[in-house]
Amino acid sequence: MNSPASDIISQLVTYDKTIAQPVYLQVAQKVINAIQRGYLEKGSKLPGTRVLSELLNVHRNTAVAIYDELASQGWVDIIANKGTFVLVPEGLNAKIIATAQHINEAYVYPKVAGFPFEQSFHLASTAADTVANFIINDGKPDLRLHPVYHFSRWYSAAMKRKPLITKWNRTKALAPTVFKIQLSNYLNATRGFHIQPDNLLSTRSTEMSLYIVSRLLIKPNDLVLVGQLSNYEANMIFQQAGATIRTIPVDDEGLNVDYIKKHFVKGSIRCVYVCANRDYPTTVTLSAKRRLQLLQLAKTNGFAIIEDDYDYDFQFTGSAMLPMASADVSGMVIYLGKLGQSLFPSFHTGFVVAPENLISEAYNYLHLLDKQGDLIQEQMLSELIAEGEIDRLKKKNIVTYKKRRDSLCYYLDTYFNGIITWQIPSGGLAFWLQFNKTISLVKLAEEAEKIDLFLPKTILYQDKNTCAIRFGFGHLNEDELEIVIKKLKSAYDAVLNF
Repeated sequence: MNSPASDIISQLVTYDKTIAQPVYLQVAQKVINAIQRGYLEKGSKLPGTRVLSELLNVHRNTAVAIYDELASQGWVDIIANKGTFVLVPEGLNAKIIATAQHINEAYVYPKVAGFPFEQSFHLASTAADTVANFIINDGKPDLRLHPVYHFSRWYSAAMKRKPLITKWNRTKALAPTVFKIQLSNYLNATRGFHIQPDNLLSTRSTEMSLYIVSRLLIKPNDLVLVGQLSNYEANMIFQQAGATIRTIPVDDEGLNVDYIKKHFVKGSIRCVYVCANRDYPTTVTLSAKRRLQLLQLAKTNGFAIIEDDYDYDFQFTGSAMLPMASADVSGMVIYLGKLGQSLFPSFHTGFVVAPENLISEAYNYLHLLDKQGDLIQEQMLSELIAEGEIDRLKKKNIVTYKKRRDSLCYYLDTYFNGIITWQIPSGGLAFWLQFNKTISLVKLAEEAEKIDLFLPKTILYQDKNTCAIRFGFGHLNEDELEIVIKKLKSAYDAVLNF
């Protein structure tokens, strides 16, 4: 007869030779779990290595390795000429017994919750997997331009600053942090603001900034106005907050403010979301005239303006128009921006500029979502701002991105002349490409992926009036851009031939 320990091991222990983890570690983990659950009690004698190898159909050396691993972690005691006995290390003996399950089902974690919960279609991920080597995105920077060597030096220096420990131990900020002071000064110098640190909230990302603002502004069924095509991530956040979203036409001057005047009555609008510097996805700049009209309309009708300035830093020709928020004297604008786009994404930081009373409330939300924050990041960014490194990196990268923009124009002229219409953007990392002949963009994406080019659905815009792509070029160098445009043309030709 098999011993009780042998029966338990035969029921509980399985392994998979096709995965990278060694068999002896897989088995050792299953035995440890059996001990933790109380199936193998303290003092139980385990089968010898010969019996164990036969039981599990493994080599005897593997059985020896299993017991050696268990012994090294303190789960068994191997006594010469007597056998291997179960131990329960101090602090590791919590028993979790799945009484309602069969013993061999204890390792199967449930796929479905046994209780009801709120499910949200609006927050379903838009990410898609691909094996293609070439990808078009909506306008992200090139991570290869990140200054790895300098960054490691900056980060190491920031970690060694002695005041960091004091900041971490502080329960409440008694004065504005150095980072907030430096960031407010930087924004005043570069974006025409006249703000104090109390007008500023630093977050992990623009999306976190917008989420916090939406929780403060929007109640269920509140009316939120966005551009006709708009930013899908922003729309997801507004819908999750319960907003009723209505779209406003966008033309060569940006958001049509007269349309808002004509179709919405006073008091009906909660907020207007606008990318004034470069409309998402069309890249059109909101004209100075319409900016003033929108500010006046907001003051008259009492609604908020959320100004998302997602790529202010990337200006190639002329000077970027200053944010609407820099001309706001009535406290109608909530400004969302991003700093550090020349660094790795994990070191980008979002920020909100708004009147002090709103920032105070927003900080309470942020404290719930991200109490710890990232003081090392703040310390490093403070020093990069003070030393002018942020500005230097930005200017250096602008030269590179401008060359890529011009190369893309050349390749579009070469391969898509008469097929696609576009305007050369004065800044930003994306083109708005409009097909002169309506085709199925979903079919275009399918054909492109067959030849190693991935077009995410989130950059495809198609309805009865639109057949266009938001083509992000920043992450592709000149050689890659030519390859991508050639592949896109081949996919286009394939769609026409159907």
